[in-house]
Formats: sequence, structure tokens, C-alpha cells
Amino acid sequence: MSLHAKEFIAKFETFCPLWLAEEGDPCGLHIGTLDKKIQRVMMTLDVRPEVVEEAIAKDIDLIIAKHPPIFRSIDCLVSDDPQTKMYVDLLKNDIAVYAAHTNMDIIWDGLNDWFCEMLGINVTNYLTETHEVEFKKLAVYVPTEYSQKMRQALGKAGAGTQGDYRNTSYSLTGIGRFTPNEKAHPTIGSSNQEEQVQETRIEVIFPETKQEKVLQAMFSVHPYEEPAYDLLPLDNPPQSFGLGRVGHLDSPVEIEDFVQKVKTTFQLDGLRLVQPNKAKKMIQTVAICGGSGGKFYPDALKKEADVYITGDVSYHTAHDMQASGLTVIDPGHHIEVVCVNKFIEKMEEWKKEEGWSIGFFASTVNTNPFQFR
Repeated sequence: MSLHAKEFIAKFETFCPLWLAEEGDPCGLHIGTLDKKIQRVMMTLDVRPEVVEEAIAKDIDLIIAKHPPIFRSIDCLVSDDPQTKMYVDLLKNDIAVYAAHTNMDIIWDGLNDWFCEMLGINVTNYLTETHEVEFKKLAVYVPTEYSQKMRQALGKAGAGTQGDYRNTSYSLTGIGRFTPNEKAHPTIGSSNQEEQVQETRIEVIFPETKQEKVLQAMFSVHPYEEPAYDLLPLDNPPQSFGLGRVGHLDSPVEIEDFVQKVKTTFQLDGLRLVQPNKAKKMIQTVAICGGSGGKFYPDALKKEADVYITGDVSYHTAHDMQASGLTVIDPGHHIEVVCVNKFIEKMEEWKKEEGWSIGFFASTVNTNPFQFR
């Protein structure tokens, strides 16, 4: 049984919302359309010609990629060039491509948290703040027999998430009174006759970024033609998000031992190490930012990290890091490939929750362009 692509992406964006992406980051749909049914979804780090060949061979309908396939504008779309030919092949085979880039880095329980989990780093904070989101409260009145349905719809829309808890709400039962006029079409009662109904007031809080979706969910299941509800701003502290993570190891370790752990964890043949002349021999506080995070090393210094893990460190930035006294481990950009199997696990969970019957596949193509000799 197929699933509409828009329905799948709506679920994906509940976990990995587009609004969390850094400004100018080309996330979202890159190629094809989401206005179609899908049966086979493939997760990949990169979209390269070999990955496209794999997708065609596996009859894939939708590719979810960490790295946007069109990161820079295309001057021309011709099939004589291998880079642009893959775009043509994707369109010919009706394979849509959707990218989640920096939003995947920023979300809690996202890529940087998975890195920390793998390395035994106990996360205490993000590295660099990117977003602050205010909270709102919705209080809606429904006939009591509709209360469970309403709570479920609001929870599915993202309301009631508080820290490590989801589907939180408060309910209070009372009597609702109303008199429909002659133009009304009441679900309960008759025109020009006063009516009393046992109703439940349901209260939920949600990030302001989800207001439209929460209200749509409320209206979609409410039995009344004119629902009664309150929408209130809150003075609660905003929810903050950021790139990278900072945390600590259970106990101090020698830097050489930790370097070996990084190599083993990410199955690396080699990595690059930047060490100042007076480098610390023992480390415990670790900062990490997947991808190319060289420009954030001052934040690692502010967080008093003993070592900073990030990829694509440039020659001159490495000199600056060294002069600042910061030890830096550069394991490369490709360690982000751990997102592939992690997201397949997430998708299988969503499949059970939603009752989907579609297939999910992890790309098996190695897209790392570098080799160590």
C-alpha cells in the first residue's frame, strides 16, 4: 500500500522542522514533486551519480539526503556532464529528492547528539545558539465525548511537548451553554433553543512555530461549526536551539587514547589533529560540531572545551586554533554518514506508529571522496 509523499514529509518535518535550518541553507524539496504516492524511500548522506544509479536500480520513489544536492545554483541542465546528468536521471525516473541539512544538525536528538552518544559524551549544552522559540497555550472547549480525539489530534500536531515528555495536557470538565440562532447549523441542539452540554476544557502548550498546524488540527476534529478556544502567549522561558554540542566524558582520558576512540568509533583510516605547543595531555570537556564547523572554534573556547571535534578545518584556521591553545580533532566531513542508519531507525518507528506499509532503504554507496594511503 502506497503513502502520499506529503504525508511522509509532514511526519519527517515534525521531527526535523525546516524552520530550524540556518538562514540561506537550501533545505526541503530539491528535485521532483511531493504530490505523488510513494512506496520506497531511500536515506543517503550525499546525492551523487552512483547514489542515483542505486536509487533507480532499487525503484526508489523518494530520496532523503543530509546534504542538499543543489547547494549552489546550476548554470545549465545538460546530460553531457555527470553532475547535471544525475538531475536529469532523477527527473526521468520520477525520483523526488528532499534535503535536511543544518536543521538535522540543530534538532535535539539529532546528528550531533548521536555523535556524542557514540563517543560517550554526556551532553550539557549546544555549542552555538541559533534559535529561540516562544511558547503559547491553547485552551479549547469540546463536548466531553470528543475530548480524547481532540487530545490525540493536538498531540500529533506537536502540542504538549515539554522537555522529555510529549502529549502533555490538562483537562477540566464543566457545563457549556449556548443558543443557536436561525442561521446556525448546530451539531447539538436546535435553533433558538438554549442548550446545555457537558464539555471538557483541554489546555496544551506548544512552540509558536507550530501554531498554524495546531490550530488546523483543532478545527479538523472539533464537532462545532464555531469552536470556543483561547490562544495565549506565555512568559515561560523560550526553548533554545543551537549547532554542535558540548559535554563531558565520565572521567578524564589522555588525548591520544581519545583520538584512537574517535578513529575506532567512526571507522577511520586516519584523521587530522591540531595541537598547541602546550596542549593538555588529559581531556574531559568535549565540543563537537559535525560537518564543516571550523568557524565555531571560538565558541568551543568560550565553553572551556579541552578538545573540539569538527571537519574540514582549513590551513589558516588550524593555525588560529593552535595559537588559541585549543586541541582540535578533524575526522572529516563524512562521519555524518551515521545519520543514514539512525534515520532509517526513526522511519521504521514512524511506520509502526502510523501503520504505513512502505519500505525504507539505507544507501550502500560510499560517497567519501577521500582515501588515506
